[in-house]
Amino acid sequence: MDNHQEPSFRQSVDIMFNRAVALMDLPPGLEEKIRVCNATYTVRFGVRLRGQIQTFTGYRSVHSEHMEPVKGGVRYAMGVNQDEVEALAALMTYKCALVETPFGGSKGGLRIDPREYEEYELEMITRRFAYELIKRDLINPSQNVPAPDMGTGEREMAWIADQFARMNTTDINSRACVTGKPLNAGGIQGRVEATGRGVQYALQEFFRYDEDKSQAGLTGSLDGKRIIVQGLGNVGYHAAQFLSTEDGVLITGIVERDGALVNESGMNVDAVRAHLAETGGVKGCSEGTYVADGALVLENDCDILIPAALEGVINMRNAANIKAPLIIEAANGPVTSGADEILRNRGCVIIPDMYANAGGVTVSYFEWVKNLSHIRFGRMQRRQEESRHLLLVEELQRIAGESGQKNKLSDDFVRKYLHGAGELELVRSGLDDTMRAAYQAMREVWHGRNDVTDLRVAAYLVSIGRVAASYRAKGL
Repeated sequence: MDNHQEPSFRQSVDIMFNRAVALMDLPPGLEEKIRVCNATYTVRFGVRLRGQIQTFTGYRSVHSEHMEPVKGGVRYAMGVNQDEVEALAALMTYKCALVETPFGGSKGGLRIDPREYEEYELEMITRRFAYELIKRDLINPSQNVPAPDMGTGEREMAWIADQFARMNTTDINSRACVTGKPLNAGGIQGRVEATGRGVQYALQEFFRYDEDKSQAGLTGSLDGKRIIVQGLGNVGYHAAQFLSTEDGVLITGIVERDGALVNESGMNVDAVRAHLAETGGVKGCSEGTYVADGALVLENDCDILIPAALEGVINMRNAANIKAPLIIEAANGPVTSGADEILRNRGCVIIPDMYANAGGVTVSYFEWVKNLSHIRFGRMQRRQEESRHLLLVEELQRIAGESGQKNKLSDDFVRKYLHGAGELELVRSGLDDTMRAAYQAMREVWHGRNDVTDLRVAAYLVSIGRVAASYRAKGL
């Protein structure tokens, strides 16, 4: 099919939105209010670098303020443009509504290749970008809270948080202006792994339902399933690592910038990641056979395909050749709407990005709450919980001893039972609960309505319904 027939990422989001609202009974005015982006700010600023002034272009888009603050990542990439940022902001609105985090949708981006700059230069650029947004209230704990995205991480979030604190010296909640910070700057345990962990919990929940597995022609548990991962960045790496070490899946393909690795026996994800960090690519890694044209590996035989990098990697040109019966979208918009239609008609089940990669915003929500409450989770109750458990264990041991029973409680049971939950366990528990509840809301619509044939439309119906309810409650 010709390239020009391929819808853009922004058009894909609109097409999928329209497919869903066609099945809803919304007043036309409210439908339009939800669909459109409220505001997009373009900032252009200069930074003196290497003896001259360089001008940078950045964006912050606010899609929906049905709840505030609005939430969404900041990406650093040369491909950043207004259309992309607005589409991602819309996805954030629906994503937050789906997993019931009390945020509206936003997104930001800076047109820059971070690999071309030294760390001190990136800090100057990031602080100036943050300054431009902060002075317009486009970064604020109660109005607009960014997070990491492609090309940014904990380091950049710490710079932004510090910049906000410098400009708002008496704001006690200043750390809540951004999430995804390092632990020592007000971050939360489990945030770096959160999106990948969310992908794992989403797959675990999908595999709990025989009816859903049969739609994709799959049976049994995750154990032994063959998975191809595209993109071994933060999300792809953590998803692949958790699934392979904890659920027994085989990572049979890893697609990266410079090509792909294939190994039907499964690969050690940590070894591939280490090679990638050392050399900048997967070529020469002993874990698998190198394939120069990595995109072709997306078409290999597997049980589950995890696109975890860029949007539009599965499109009208390659969709017909994709053999995976189940795709879970760990990236934002990796399947275009044209490809989505081709795959649906072939019976492929797609777990949509709006749900699958919502782990990041869920744990960002926990971090925001932690920053506002000024106390880490588990600090007050952990030891008290252990003391209560110890009382029960001692009483059971005493009863067993009095009755002369030899089979007392095993040491392993006692150790596990007496372990009170710290911040990381509580974060994982909250994330698991969130992913389960959101999936159940989607599948209820998926299986409960005759006019809904796929999870993506189900996800849009749930989230748009919740956004509409919020607007109605505001009197719109």
